[in-house]
Amino acid sequence: MIPSERLKGIEAFVCTADAGSFTAAGTRLNLTNSAVSKSVARLEARLGSRLFDRTTRRLTLTDAGAAFYETCVRVLGELADAEAVLAAHRSEIVGRLKVDVPVAFGRMRVLPLLLDFAERHPNLRPNITFTDRKVDIVEEGIDVAIRIGASDSWADSLGHRHLGNERVIFCAAPAYLERRAPPSSADDLARFDCILYGRADGSTINWRFAADAGRIAERSMEARIILGSAEAQVGAVKAGFGIAQLATWLIKEELGRGELVEILPDLATAGLPLHLVWSRSRQLSPKVNALLDCLTAGLRID
Repeated sequence: MIPSERLKGIEAFVCTADAGSFTAAGTRLNLTNSAVSKSVARLEARLGSRLFDRTTRRLTLTDAGAAFYETCVRVLGELADAEAVLAAHRSEIVGRLKVDVPVAFGRMRVLPLLLDFAERHPNLRPNITFTDRKVDIVEEGIDVAIRIGASDSWADSLGHRHLGNERVIFCAAPAYLERRAPPSSADDLARFDCILYGRADGSTINWRFAADAGRIAERSMEARIILGSAEAQVGAVKAGFGIAQLATWLIKEELGRGELVEILPDLATAGLPLHLVWSRSRQLSPKVNALLDCLTAGLRID
């Protein structure tokens, strides 16, 4: 089947699903009831699947129709975006833009950049999702994503840019350190109250220490308190519950205001890598290129 044949009937199908009847869809499309009905019927025959359950009173999508509808809406939206890009001679930042970011890092570090970007481009329609799960960028129609952590390999369909590695330090509140002398070594940390990050399965993240010859040592610590949120860890440290090992991006403001202080700086380690990832099929879009430049400038770790 030639590519153009695949698009026949899609607009009539989507409009019918939105309007709820062939008559209402015909009015929107400036076509007759019969023309819309026949267009949808030909689409069903070509697909070999019934898209609507028909009664004398109403039309309702079948399960197959509902799934096909979601895909068609996305495809039509992308076609509209492509037309908008051509109309703007590939210079104006317009249309939909779907971005996926990690929850805590996204809220604290990326969202301010995205809001500023959207303010500077009022014809842009951002859709920002916050998730820590691994999403399929191409399958879920994501234009640009931010990923923290190593990747075994990048698919050929994806572009990626390394922005640096986070730095992970030990820190505590000044008030906590006033109650007891600061630790002097990695072994000394075992005598202090440790605030650990806990996974959903009940395990905790080991602490990592810079060791001799550039090595990294790991150690399981006894917890004073276990929290399943990095932001909650920050709150507990600020409240004086003890010492935590945290990424510097998470506590940049607290360190600057003196609410937290770094301890044992010689034991600090490089953390997880930070990447921008995007679908290569969208790379030539002005909005994607502009956003990649914006996020690179705002998030690069020196």
